[in-house]
Amino acid sequence: MALEKDLGQCFRCVVCGNEVELVEVGGGELLCCNKPMEEITDENEGI
Repeated sequence: MALEKDLGQCFRCVVCGNEVELVEVGGGELLCCNKPMEEITDENEGI
């Protein structure tokens, strides 16, 4: 699923739990541990 990315969005690795904040919008997909990172939202913030 393609996500529209905006500055300040936060993402988490589903494998290791690493978190990143988007500081520059570019092309491509955010990957960590060879898996796509998931966006941290209000609904899944505590997971």
